[in-house]
Amino acid sequence: MRPTETRFFAPQAWVNGAWAYDVLLTADASGHWSGIAPGATPAECAGAQLLAGPVLPGVVNAHSHAFQRAIAGLTEQRSAATGANAGASSDDFWSWRERMYAAALRISPEQLEHIATLLYTELLAGGYTQVCEFHYLHNAAAGAPAAPALEMSMALVRAAQRVGMGITLLPTLYMRAGFGASTLRSEQQRFASTPASICRLVDDVQAQTRGMAQVNVGVAVHSLRAADAPAIAELAQFARNRGLPVHIHIAEQEQEIKDCIAHTGQRPVQWLLENLPVNARWNLVHATHTSTQELAGVAQAGASIVICPSTEANLGDGVFDFSAYCALGGRWSVGSDSHVTRSWSEELRLLEYGQRLVQKKRNVAAHCGPSTSSAANLLEAALGGGQAATALPLGGLQTGNRADFQVLDGQASGLLGAPRAHVLDAWVFSSPAAAPHAVYVAGQTVAHGADGARASAFAQTMGALWGAFST
Repeated sequence: MRPTETRFFAPQAWVNGAWAYDVLLTADASGHWSGIAPGATPAECAGAQLLAGPVLPGVVNAHSHAFQRAIAGLTEQRSAATGANAGASSDDFWSWRERMYAAALRISPEQLEHIATLLYTELLAGGYTQVCEFHYLHNAAAGAPAAPALEMSMALVRAAQRVGMGITLLPTLYMRAGFGASTLRSEQQRFASTPASICRLVDDVQAQTRGMAQVNVGVAVHSLRAADAPAIAELAQFARNRGLPVHIHIAEQEQEIKDCIAHTGQRPVQWLLENLPVNARWNLVHATHTSTQELAGVAQAGASIVICPSTEANLGDGVFDFSAYCALGGRWSVGSDSHVTRSWSEELRLLEYGQRLVQKKRNVAAHCGPSTSSAANLLEAALGGGQAATALPLGGLQTGNRADFQVLDGQASGLLGAPRAHVLDAWVFSSPAAAPHAVYVAGQTVAHGADGARASAFAQTMGALWGAFST
């Protein structure tokens, strides 16, 4: 039986956007913070568990496609151009997507569970404690017997439960191949869904997960090109009635902008804001190619943007206009998307470095918030956006929030000798290979190293997928 409360003592902890010292942390029986007390005396801390390094809140990974972990590192060789493009490079988002489809069509529920189990272990090791799973593998694998969509969804839930990761499952609407299309292409049939089928899947997942800790649901729309306005509006109304978060890919690629203008006369974010009830429950994934006016509209609506720096760099998407959005007071979160990296600190570092390269300036994020520290402003914004992405109290070490936190390894080489006030700066910008010493979800420590069984199951799945993969 879980104790009525658990007490921790942190010599150094990140509280309200800054380092606090000698902090007594108390988690109640539900795994939420009931007390955060900096400056605690030795007498007050008697009997509390001593945390062995600096303490940071757990971070929400606001955008994940778990199955894409199976292609991380396997799309990095030159593609062969054909037809009119022979002799030229054809490596872009769209060529990457074809390879992703080929893998997606093969993955079984059992294989997905193996992939997600290792991935979620890695995400915990990177300091994430909740993952938003943007899930559209609803139907059976190519050549397999028909199966209920619930099978694939529950494979992800079981993986998260097995390793102790919190999960926000986002069953995703996917109805057509692109703007102006009425159906899906043959290689997209596995993704096929309707507003009614997504609503049923949400109900089924909620019924199956009732009583499971750290599991909740939302809904997602793959993109404007994948569903029409009435369908998106129907799903958005369902989400509003249920109080669920809504996620959508948008304005990621320049070709998407051109196609949207050709078919609607408007840019994607512009069209979304003018035609759908976007509000604080909406999370716009990527929004890489947006005008200042569109960013102002997103901020005014109270919506959040999910930035995925490592994937946006890997796919050659472009660079999000971070400074303009921050100047408008925009809310954002961070995700690892295709999982070419699985660390929140690396995502934040890449976000900052991308801005520095474009603007030819240093410490860009230091001018985008109340702190003089780039790392502090980045972390605080990511924590706040994580609440919007999940509709859960996951915004940091604050009373009422879930007791998710990570204990840094104070002996990590990048932290050695660093003054206490610069520990977060060093963790983000000087410790790229460092992993937390310990990770806690809802006040309970979770294993965050891949054991032999998980690694073996993942390796066998990779062998089965890639042994038949067409290159």
